[in-house]
Amino acid sequence: MGQPGEIGALLTVTGLGAVLGAALGGVGGLLGIGGGLLAIPVLALWFGMDQSMAQGTALVMIVPNVLLAFYRYRQHHAIPLSRALGLGGIAMLASYPAARLAVGLDHHTLQWVFIGFLLGLCVYLCWLVARPPRAHAPQPRVLSARYLPVVGVVSGVFSGLFTVGGGLVATPMLVRGFGHRQAAAQGLALALVVPGSLIALSTYASAGQVSWSLGLPMALGGLSTISWGVACARRLPERWLRSVFIGFLLVTTALMWPG
Repeated sequence: MGQPGEIGALLTVTGLGAVLGAALGGVGGLLGIGGGLLAIPVLALWFGMDQSMAQGTALVMIVPNVLLAFYRYRQHHAIPLSRALGLGGIAMLASYPAARLAVGLDHHTLQWVFIGFLLGLCVYLCWLVARPPRAHAPQPRVLSARYLPVVGVVSGVFSGLFTVGGGLVATPMLVRGFGHRQAAAQGLALALVVPGSLIALSTYASAGQVSWSLGLPMALGGLSTISWGVACARRLPERWLRSVFIGFLLVTTALMWPG
């Protein structure tokens, strides 16, 4: 058995992780982006983790959240399983080399790449907020369905390199590029993220870039509140939520900017 001091420290980390996970899960559900994207800068800034360790630990929280979201989605929406499995397999293959690249990069390079990702996400969300609202109708298809594997590759690369963002990039690609309805696109995006996240977690863990003692209680805490956050989001204007998220991303980017 460990010494009393070690046991006390472990209990403290476990409790802190559960509280932090609950907060991130609730806010992530409210903003519609899950807790993973929020967890990475929090782990880097508050816990002093380098970028790779923060991303790997956040994956411990991301994987069960994505699995729960996919399960809930399957209860209410039909997802073509053959297409989901095919694209998910492609995303899995693409996520492994991207994750290997991420764990091999030095801390500062990966941090700059992640900052670039956050700024790009800000630009995209600003465009969504600024554009006029439109009816929820299917978009005209621009690309042939034979190019759908590209969506799997892009989603897998984002899942492996950043551990987050696979669904964020896959959904607009499916809607605007292939004419999918929003609901169908979100379901397929979840199917892409699940296998890519599992492969990325395995890769980060094998490289020793995961803090399980903090990540597991964060995952349990996040699962307990993410549904509450989603329920609250339904009562608030979507543009207001996106504007709050943009503000959070800008503040986070400024704090992560190397001094």
